[in-house]
Amino acid sequence: MSTESTPNVVALIERKKRGGELTAEELGFLCEGFVAKRIPDYQMAAWLMAVCWRGMTEAETLALTRAMVDSGERLDWSGIGRPTVDKHSTGGVGDKTSLVLVPLMAAAGAAFVKMSGRGLGHTGGTLDKLEAIPGFSVSLGLDEMRAQVERIGCALVGQSPELVPADGLLYALRDVTGTVDSVPLIAGSIMSKKLAGGAGTIVLDVKWGVGAFMRTVEEARALAGALVRIGEGAGRRTRAVLSPMEEPLGRAVGNALEVQEAIDTLRGGGPEELWELTLELGTHLLLLAGLAGSTDEARTRLTELRDSGAGAATFAELIRAQGGDPRVVEDPEILPRAPYVRDFVSDADGDRWVAALDARGVGEAALALGAGRRTKTDPVDPAVGIVLRARIGDRVAPGGALAEIHARTEAEWNEAAGRLRELYRLSPEPVAKPATRYEIIGG
Repeated sequence: MSTESTPNVVALIERKKRGGELTAEELGFLCEGFVAKRIPDYQMAAWLMAVCWRGMTEAETLALTRAMVDSGERLDWSGIGRPTVDKHSTGGVGDKTSLVLVPLMAAAGAAFVKMSGRGLGHTGGTLDKLEAIPGFSVSLGLDEMRAQVERIGCALVGQSPELVPADGLLYALRDVTGTVDSVPLIAGSIMSKKLAGGAGTIVLDVKWGVGAFMRTVEEARALAGALVRIGEGAGRRTRAVLSPMEEPLGRAVGNALEVQEAIDTLRGGGPEELWELTLELGTHLLLLAGLAGSTDEARTRLTELRDSGAGAATFAELIRAQGGDPRVVEDPEILPRAPYVRDFVSDADGDRWVAALDARGVGEAALALGAGRRTKTDPVDPAVGIVLRARIGDRVAPGGALAEIHARTEAEWNEAAGRLRELYRLSPEPVAKPATRYEIIGG
């Protein structure tokens, strides 16, 4: 770092510390200098902390996002012959909507490249789920990715290192300096990757509740608004869907188990709540991308693609294209299986109804079985996990199954059962099933 740049960086930190606004040029200078290692991490950490305390204006947030995008390559989908779409979820327990949505949207005529991450903590990652499919590779070069999308309309891959390197460096610094929980920084991180991905239409699934990063609907609403404003400010058709995460989405929590549930859903089965959220997100994508003229048309189109088998066939194509065994779509028994599978049952002396089921706790129980990782280098067991046989509002008879635990050993099964015993709250009186409720922001 040159001596000339030092006063400039300190001045920018001081201005933000006092609540001042930085220009797009100054934010670009910070991003470019940090990636080039001319600005040391201790100065960038000081600026990030100032942002956490003072916030950023809408113009600053958009400018920071653009500067992060400019730090790497961008995907160019010109001439692809299909409207380009993308989707992001802020994470939740049992969320496997991408595995259902991506092939359905490709079958509907969209070009859909979904770049995803790995799980850390109580939530599972889409890449971990995909790698439960024998042979599946989540690594594609940019040229390979484009060729695959031209051929079959979709790809499910890991984040390309050529895209938005500034985000990776900034997030690593935020992670160790207590500066993760800032709405402008979260929004910029998410949207920089979406903008670099090049899609013209973006739909964001912003979750809230005990199993989500945003615990309250108000926090989710604030983040969704920031995300949509960035997308619209960058000229992308953008909409956010707020969805609850009080209990896991669907019934399966664990990598191979979630792949099987996604396949079941593509084939017309699967849990209703997973299909409803997939249908909601897909409807907004079709509408914004100009592939449907009304909500009814969009919902009918997606349902027909599911019921005809077109979505499942496209998923098989995607698996084959990325080196996996496409037979899993017809025979999910090919997926890894845990050796110790037993039901966890109710020990109540009469009928009970599930009154509450802590989503985060279920995720942590699956994590303890080996379905997730506490650190980035932890191995993941694709076979283990939990299948919920009873969700909120369900009646459970004496001795009836509350969950099916897939474990490596009896001892690990017992540990998971002990955790679930604390997580299921049962009522002697009937409990209403939670109403499906989504809030739409933008678009």
